[in-house]
Parts: sequence; structure tokens; C-alpha cells
Amino acid sequence: MSSPFTFHCKSSRSAARCGEVKTRHGVVQTPVFMPVGTQATVKAVTPENLLDLGAEIILANTYHLFLRPGHELVRDMGGLHSFMHWDKPILTDSGGFQIYSLKDLATISEEGATFKSHLDGSRHFLSPEIAVAVQEDLGADIIMCLDTCIPYPADQKEAEASTRLTGRWAKRSRDAQKEKDRLLFGIVQGGMFPDLRRHAVDELLEIGFDGYAMGGLSVGEPTELMYDMAEQTAALLPDEYPKYMMGVGRPEDLVECVYRGVDMFDCVMPTRNARNGMLFTSTGRLVIKNAQYYNDQRPVDENCDCYTCRNYSRAYLRHLYMAREIMASHLNTIHNLHYFVSLMNQMRQAIREDRFEKFREEFHYKLNK
Repeated sequence: MSSPFTFHCKSSRSAARCGEVKTRHGVVQTPVFMPVGTQATVKAVTPENLLDLGAEIILANTYHLFLRPGHELVRDMGGLHSFMHWDKPILTDSGGFQIYSLKDLATISEEGATFKSHLDGSRHFLSPEIAVAVQEDLGADIIMCLDTCIPYPADQKEAEASTRLTGRWAKRSRDAQKEKDRLLFGIVQGGMFPDLRRHAVDELLEIGFDGYAMGGLSVGEPTELMYDMAEQTAALLPDEYPKYMMGVGRPEDLVECVYRGVDMFDCVMPTRNARNGMLFTSTGRLVIKNAQYYNDQRPVDENCDCYTCRNYSRAYLRHLYMAREIMASHLNTIHNLHYFVSLMNQMRQAIREDRFEKFREEFHYKLNK
């Protein structure tokens, strides 16, 4: 099976690497952060804003779009790209994590997941086959296998049963794929057990996918354990395929996991934190509601060239936030997403110039000084 991933260069002192993923709607430079557009929109910004800040790919959510407005409608409207006015690549997750988060509202069986809608309590069923069909109807460029997420902590027996079920579902997902021009990624589960993660990788490689994701991380485990599992799993996956770490998004986590060989990331953190008034800067986090910014004429980050920092002061952004103006979410989100996209650009450049170790050291120094 040919890989959509082209490897370009690697750090001489770490597993950090640069490459690109080829999709139907364009090429994605890696390492990459994907803004999350759960319900066919990245909250508070337009597709034009995303293009201006340099986003190359976004993520949409199968579970939410399956419930509302329905994948059939999206299909009949020309697919997600047409529906949401975005002509670059889209990745859709399978809905497995959302079903996991429903807890008492969902029942997992060999056949699939039966769950109650968080919207109106109606009952629904999602199998590996249905999850693939829904994502094909949505028109995603990269689609994910349905998986079962393992909580933390979990004992080995529970983790093994879930991991093996995810493996059986992965085979069914691959068999169900009809539109071969879309990339299908398998998901490595295994909890915090290296032997289970190794088994999961071996099983997925035998099936054969277009890329491989690491699931079940950043679910409450200590940070160092997450890094350890990411490093061990990334090392098991073949270098000629993209390696995607799902749902991980603190800036320091992105740097540390790129260092360990991960190519792709997504997280709601930049957009959610923006709406809550927490902004990312080159020297750490800034909470815009704090009184110290009442008459601060400086931009959020004097080292940032985003639209928000070029045009608005901290004082104005604080005023908007305290007045609960919609514009606060808009401008804050532009800044935070620009920060994340720019951070990935900086990492790619550092890898190309073989100075990623120095970049990593300087990043942590600025963040912690």
C-alpha cells in the first residue's frame, strides 16, 4: 500500500521530522495543528480568517454532525467542503471519543455503540461500518476508524478487552471503506500498557492503513506518562506514514510530542480558551480579564503579527471581554489560532535547519522565565 506521506527531513538529535500529507483537497505540511471545527465551523472565526492565519487543514466531528444536521443533508449539500465554504483538507474523527464521554448514555457491544443523543435523548447506533459511511457522506479527506477509548486509570484486563475490540473494529472499518480516494487512519489504543500498544500497532499494520493515530492519551494521566506512551508508540509506527496524536494541544505538549516523532495534532484548547479570555503568548498565558490590562496599550503579544495584535490593544480586548461582546471571542480566537499555527511553522523551520533542540530549549525557557 502506498503512503500519502512524503518524508522530507529529520532532526539529527531527536525524532522530530518534517513531511507532507497528500489529500484530495491539497497537501498538508507536517508537523501540523488542526483547528477543531466540531459542528462544521471553527467557533468564532470564518474560513477566510483561517486562511489568513495559515491553517491548512481542519477537523470536524462525526458524532455531532451525525446528530445535527445529519450526514445525509451535508452529503446532499455537496459535502462538508461546500457546506461550510472550506476548500482545503478536512479530517473527521469517528465519534468514538464523544461516545466514550457520554458514559451513562452509551452502551458498547461487539456490533458497535448504542447511545442517547445529548441533544434530545433519542437513541442511535453507530457501528464501524456506519462511522465510515457517515464520514464518506460528509466528504472528509481523512477519516478515522471507530474506536473504544480507554479511561485512566484502567486495569490491564479492561484495557486489553477494549484494545482488542478496537482492533476488530479497525478491520471492519477498512473492509467497509468504499471511496478509496479518502485516507483512512487506524487508531492505536492500549491504555498505559506498552505491551498492549505494541499489539495494537502490529494488528493495525497487518490490516494496513493510510496513517496511524494514537488514541487514549491526555485522558487524565500524568504528563510524563503521556509523553512516554507517545514516544513509545510513535517509535513503533512506520516512518513512511503520518503519525497523529489525537486531542492533545497544550503548546508545551505539541513541542514535546513533535520532539518524540508525532506529525499531527488537534485540540479545542486554542478556541475554547479564547472564548474564556485566556490567550497564548510567546512568554506564557495571558488572562485578559485581569485588572492590570485595564489601560494597557500594548498588543496581546509584541512578538505576534496576527490581525488582532496588529490592530487592537490589551485594554480594548479586556473591555470587549468584560462587556461580553461577541467581538471578544472573534479577536481572541484569531490570536490563539495564529499562535498555534505559527508555533508549528516555527517547529518545521527549526527541523529543516536542524536546530530543533535549541528551539525546544528556548521555547521552554521563555515559557517558564
